[in-house]
Amino acid sequence: MTAEIRNDTIVATEHIKAPPEVVFPYFTDPALIVEWIGERAELDPRPGGVFHLDMGQVAAHGVYSVVDPPHRVVFTWGIPGNDTLPPGASTVEVVLTRDGEDTVVVLTHRALPSTHIETHRTGWEHRLGMLGEAASGPPPA
Repeated sequence: MTAEIRNDTIVATEHIKAPPEVVFPYFTDPALIVEWIGERAELDPRPGGVFHLDMGQVAAHGVYSVVDPPHRVVFTWGIPGNDTLPPGASTVEVVLTRDGEDTVVVLTHRALPSTHIETHRTGWEHRLGMLGEAASGPPPA
C-alpha cells in the first residue's frame, strides 16, 4: 500500500486479492463501507446522491458525482463545521482495475487544503489497507 502526494493531490494505491465486482460495493454499500472506514454511513450511490460517513469524532459529507460499477466511483468530501474543508470542498476518485483475479485500487483525493493533506494521506494509506483486508477476507455474515 502506498499513498503519496503529487502536486497537492493524494494518490493512494492498494492491491486487493478480490475482483472489482467484490471491491466496488465497499464504496457504495453502507454495511460494507463501515467495515474499513467509519462507524455509520448514509449512502445513495447515484450521481447527486448523498455520501455521509461518520467516523466517530469526524464526519465526511459530500455527494456522489460518478458511479460506474465496478470500475469507478467519484464523490465529494468535506467535514461539517470545518471552515477550511467544508462538505463537498474536495473530490475523491476511485478507479478499480482488474489484475487477473485481483483488483488494483487507485484512490485520488483532489482539492484538499494544504493543512489537511498529510492527515488525509496517512488516513487513506491506513484505511485502504483495511479495505484490502475486508474485501479479500470471507464474505460478511
